[in-house]
Amino acid sequence: MARLRWGVLGTSNFARNKMIPALQQSGYVDVAAIASRDLAKAQTFAAQFGIPKCYGTYKELVEDNTLDVIYNPLPNHLHVPWSIRALEAGKHVLCEKPVAMSAHEAGQLLRASARYPSLKVMEAFMYRTHPQWQSAKQIVDDGGVGELRTIHSLFSYFNADGGNIRNQPEAGGGGLMDIGCYNISLSRFLFDSEPKRVMGLVQYDPRFNTDILASAILDFGKGTATFTCSTQLVLHQRVNILGTTGRVEIEVPFNAPPDKPSRLWHQRGNDIQEVRFEPCNQYTIQADRFSQAILTDTPVPTPLTDAVNNMKVIEAVLESGKRNAWVLL
Repeated sequence: MARLRWGVLGTSNFARNKMIPALQQSGYVDVAAIASRDLAKAQTFAAQFGIPKCYGTYKELVEDNTLDVIYNPLPNHLHVPWSIRALEAGKHVLCEKPVAMSAHEAGQLLRASARYPSLKVMEAFMYRTHPQWQSAKQIVDDGGVGELRTIHSLFSYFNADGGNIRNQPEAGGGGLMDIGCYNISLSRFLFDSEPKRVMGLVQYDPRFNTDILASAILDFGKGTATFTCSTQLVLHQRVNILGTTGRVEIEVPFNAPPDKPSRLWHQRGNDIQEVRFEPCNQYTIQADRFSQAILTDTPVPTPLTDAVNNMKVIEAVLESGKRNAWVLL
């Protein structure tokens, strides 16, 4: 099996606890290098995970001509600048969500990627690769809920630490950027279209000036999606997908545990069927599919245009919250 040499930008807890272990489970990936602005941190990570190379600057890693792919999990405000630099250095890029600070900035990355048509760029919405989401999408597309009419989703956790990057607006913090992007993405994924208008109600933390509670309605014309996301509520997540004759409910839609079965419920009329999925790591599946697209020179699972359109909806929800009015898209 062909393998690609990946370099990881940054030494975040997410990289340590989630992504690097997942990458090392992929049959298509060699985690060959890691970089931090603090060389000692990079060295610690390299020793922990058996990574051959470590760098004390992002520039050194991006310019390492032995690497094929750059994984960019840096804070949101560094996504586009370093993804473009990776493209300029001849590297494929898997960039964490949200891909940019704004739709305009996401468009800059899209235009940069067009200058390098042989290179693949993708936003890392890993949930879409999980078998439970592939199944839910197939059920909807096959008419398993009748006509899709509405989607209800909730995603929340509690984090009031001012030192955490998610509570720093200058770095792209806030609930909509961190987790509301999932609620929006899944709605667009299932309806397979873009909302025509949105209405948002957004509350901000006076200390951080980041959104901590947001509820929104996305009007797709043929149906609606409603969601709430929060960084200061009890930990919870759920998705309900409702149509004229059926319903799908996903128990753990976003952070499906890699070591336990996942499940959804598919209701048709009065009959409810539980569907179970064997334990799997959605981050590994994402790395596999991205790597396969590179190796076979085929389209990535989610095109970069999707990332631009998701940012447009995030911005519209925030604008609606400020204007207290519907925002057209």
